[in-house]
Amino acid sequence: MKQNKVIVGLKENKKQFALLVLINLFVGSMIGLERTVLPLVGEEHFGLVSASAALSFIVSFGFSKAIVNYFAGSIADRIGRRKVLLIGWGVGLLVPIIVIFAGQWWHIVFANVLLGINQGLAWSMTLNMKIDLVKSNQRGLAVGLNEFAGYSGVALFSVISGYIASTYSLRPEPFYIGIAIAVIGIVFSLFVKDTGEHLRIQSSQQTSKNVDFSAKEIFQNTTWKNKTLSGLSFAGLSTNFKDGMAWGLFPLFFATEGLSVGKVGVLVALYPAAWGFFQLFTGALSDRIGRKGLIVYGMITQAIAIWWILIGTAFWWWTIGAVLLGVGTAMVYPTLQAALGDVAHPTWRASSVGVYRFWRDSGYAFGALFAGLLTDMLNINWAIGLVAIFPLIAGINLYFRMSETLKQPSKS
Repeated sequence: MKQNKVIVGLKENKKQFALLVLINLFVGSMIGLERTVLPLVGEEHFGLVSASAALSFIVSFGFSKAIVNYFAGSIADRIGRRKVLLIGWGVGLLVPIIVIFAGQWWHIVFANVLLGINQGLAWSMTLNMKIDLVKSNQRGLAVGLNEFAGYSGVALFSVISGYIASTYSLRPEPFYIGIAIAVIGIVFSLFVKDTGEHLRIQSSQQTSKNVDFSAKEIFQNTTWKNKTLSGLSFAGLSTNFKDGMAWGLFPLFFATEGLSVGKVGVLVALYPAAWGFFQLFTGALSDRIGRKGLIVYGMITQAIAIWWILIGTAFWWWTIGAVLLGVGTAMVYPTLQAALGDVAHPTWRASSVGVYRFWRDSGYAFGALFAGLLTDMLNINWAIGLVAIFPLIAGINLYFRMSETLKQPSKS
């Protein structure tokens, strides 16, 4: 029986790559179902008046996703990417079912623990498998397409869930579609082929020396010892620190300004829509001009956009701010992961990506905690404004500490 030759490259693996892009659209859709609706469900269905309590579902999501991210890479290195992807979807199927039948707020919090596991496994695997399939100078494009698909799903279903909630009710109608999304994700994932052979080819072609790091050493290097990797990790944490706040407080902020649920849904969706769309270009752009500039100025842009939204008083003003926030996030999100792929050797790259994504997605939890406590102690405006300081600091830090990671392949 003739076997197909395994070749690394985007063109050579276009069908497999396209399938993974489609799957990540559905992965992101699972988050989109919640972004508009759940903060309002906490207030209206469960009578939560404390911002810290209302944002507790984001905290549970962020910490569970961060922890699973850390282990997902090493697990995938042992049992294969495809199996981890399918496990992630199996867990994800439980999320909308629990939300539909939740009788107490802790049920919602628990559902978001499972959502974090789903995202940590499924999103991580679609990302790692795309990086496995492509050449080193295609990583930015690969990550950009992956994140474009995921956050397009977030945006699309933020709007859809907002429309369904305004037409019917906040719960359970928007979450019926979540069951269908999870089933589709499982079916599509059954057709995915594992990328272990592609990974082995990349390892054999790697010109840099591989150091056989232990899990502890990979964690230390990615967290603080390696100045580039640690800077990338802090930037990732700061980006999702901001997003944890935006997820929890933006719907409440816009609602207190008198906007309808439908208009809140549009604004909440615009930010991840711009985030997803512009990653089509920023990931590929980083393969051409380098990683550092996009990351530094993208972090600063995020801070400016948050302050822009805060001082606004009109729908059109907030629309501009939401798009600007998405653009700033798109500049850094695929570029951070591409830069990490530049630095980490293929044999420990998935584990290093897991550590990075552990810190990055813990930002959801820390951001929601910080924003909730500040809202309770001060007010929602102060909470939003102070969160913007973190991406600003991260951008300045990388400006002085990060070295350009993109190495152009030698011409032969």
